[in-house]
Amino acid sequence: MPRPRVVALVSGSGTLLEAVLEACTDPAYAVDVVAVGADRDGIEGLARARRRGLPTFVEPVSAHPDREAWDVALAGRIGAHHPDLVLSAGFMRILGPAVLAAHRVVNTHPALLPSFPGAHAVRDALAHGVRVSGCTLHEVDAGVDTGRILDQRAVPVLAGDTEESLHERIKVAEREMLVAALPGLARVHPLDDA
Repeated sequence: MPRPRVVALVSGSGTLLEAVLEACTDPAYAVDVVAVGADRDGIEGLARARRRGLPTFVEPVSAHPDREAWDVALAGRIGAHHPDLVLSAGFMRILGPAVLAAHRVVNTHPALLPSFPGAHAVRDALAHGVRVSGCTLHEVDAGVDTGRILDQRAVPVLAGDTEESLHERIKVAEREMLVAALPGLARVHPLDDA
């Protein structure tokens, strides 16, 4: 049986992507990352993919007259690789209706959703004084971090934690969660109810 095909999207260093790519070196790991896309060139996430010989593509928003045109172009670039699943692995752009209608997309978030959605989740959680934070794996929908929750991992907030120290511990849990969950998610097709 062929392994499910995953296209990963990145915007930065690609540490989540690296964890998945490393897992894919195990023949028993039931996922193939078939391409890596980005919204800008010159980032470490793309370099990680290229070092492993994976196809990459860059689709900058600035190359299009508006976000709708970018979304259509991105949907086409993703679709060219025929993925079973799209992984937003630190992709810092909101995906639009063209991508979401054509592809099942999952994302990780450094908080226990539905609490603290958005780009500053770790800072917001610390400012709120939570004792436990963590990470969430969720489906991407038209909202911001509002899709169906697929998995979560708790991470305790320690006395003296800074945004950076807490975020580093959350990233470890995030990578472990994603690597563990991805094979099962990639086998579930959009029309399935599971």
